[in-house]
Amino acid sequence: MNIIKLSAISSTNDYLKQLLAERYVENFTVVVAENQTQGKGQMGAKWDAEPGKNLTFSVLVKDLLLGIAEIFTLNAAVALSIAQALEGFTKKEICIKWPNDILAGNYKIGGILIENSIRTDGEIYSIIGIGLNVNQKDFSGLPKASSLSVIDGADFDNEAIMLVITEKLRRNTSRILNKDIDMIWSMYHDRLFKKDVPMPFEKKGHRFMGIIRGVSRNGDLEVLLEDDTIASFGLKEVTLLY
Repeated sequence: MNIIKLSAISSTNDYLKQLLAERYVENFTVVVAENQTQGKGQMGAKWDAEPGKNLTFSVLVKDLLLGIAEIFTLNAAVALSIAQALEGFTKKEICIKWPNDILAGNYKIGGILIENSIRTDGEIYSIIGIGLNVNQKDFSGLPKASSLSVIDGADFDNEAIMLVITEKLRRNTSRILNKDIDMIWSMYHDRLFKKDVPMPFEKKGHRFMGIIRGVSRNGDLEVLLEDDTIASFGLKEVTLLY
């Protein structure tokens, strides 16, 4: 595995995209930075991380032969890989909060941003950006954020965590290649935050109760409503209140 270590960069995703535009890049190449000054979240959100304390890295994944309609399966595989890896470092329950957050208990400790590009031959290249709060202690003004260190009361080896995540990612993308997609989705749903629990939601200022039943293969959140119908919500369409 090719690992590129940087002291500081605006965005590991952007760096990897630029590298890919300039030359051949080996599958599962990793770019990791001690300080990422312009980290990105979903839909342009900013990801802030204290320099040197946390894990900010990007991974190139290609050759999966996924169609556009199946692309969220990769998102599920990435989230699952992170959860599986962290379960080996902490006894706290690790959950996946739709669509792209990693939680320890009720606290957000990580996020994912996947940027896909389609080549002229139809092949999809995916750059997977992962931000994980590892050893940061201060989360002033962020009541729902925390880190592995705060939760466990210990410091962790960032590189050791990164290597386990990438190994789990290799294994789960192999499952995609081998068409074992049902297994990925089953393990993903086993870790889905607040699944099958009555919870309040908000959509455009309107609050309602619902029960998360799962996530569809195209990435929509499926919620059982009080009238016994199932509603599907796309990215940023609805907010889970917890």
